[in-house]
Amino acid sequence: MDFTLHIWRQKDRNSKGRIETYRVTDISSSTSFIEMLDILNQQLVAKDEEPVVFDCDCLEGICGACSLVINGIAHGPESGTTTCQLHMRSFQDGDHITIEPWRARAFPIEKDLMVDRSAFDRIIQSGGFVSVSTGGVPDANAIAVSKVDSDSAMDAAQCIGCGACVASCKNSSAMLFVAAKVSHMAKLPQGQVERIRRARNMVATMDAEGFGNCTNQYECEAVCPKEISAKFIGLLNREFIKASVAPSE
Repeated sequence: MDFTLHIWRQKDRNSKGRIETYRVTDISSSTSFIEMLDILNQQLVAKDEEPVVFDCDCLEGICGACSLVINGIAHGPESGTTTCQLHMRSFQDGDHITIEPWRARAFPIEKDLMVDRSAFDRIIQSGGFVSVSTGGVPDANAIAVSKVDSDSAMDAAQCIGCGACVASCKNSSAMLFVAAKVSHMAKLPQGQVERIRRARNMVATMDAEGFGNCTNQYECEAVCPKEISAKFIGLLNREFIKASVAPSE
């Protein structure tokens, strides 16, 4: 399979970027999208040209580092799929493919297709943790949790923090990410001690980092590689309202 790639190139966060066009040929349909970019970079290095910078790590759809906008869709055309899980058989031979980084003020471009997503780390640091002792594994498993709550908590906990929700939202909102992190601990007994403080602090940090507001367009749900439901945004809103009227700790 042959492809024409239109790739965003940018020297650093202060430089003006541009789209550059490359050609790759004889790509197997079973090649992953990340492997295809590696093949391109091998060709560029062989010609003493600057390779395309992009993030990847686990190549198993777990870490969320492989964050690319492909033909205008975060992670590409396949639903419930990260970029590293996307294969070239999802495209047609001869296709033109446009590859861009996440576009959000809170995710400044470091170089080419790599962005700084440390804003997510700071949101987690502000409250996305449990500081109480939960004991060993047998003790933790001994705490009674209803199946409805445990299933809901695990659904939210699937979030890998890739940022596709931010990249797809017209407001660059991080509500789905924050909602998933707040919700999965709000559903479990271990997360109750800091429940009020968590919702208050994580929403405040999200706003301070420059993410936009949610206007319920559901682009976030549509592109989430873990298919996390936007219903958790409703739960986050309820958690934040409760935190707003609760006495200050």
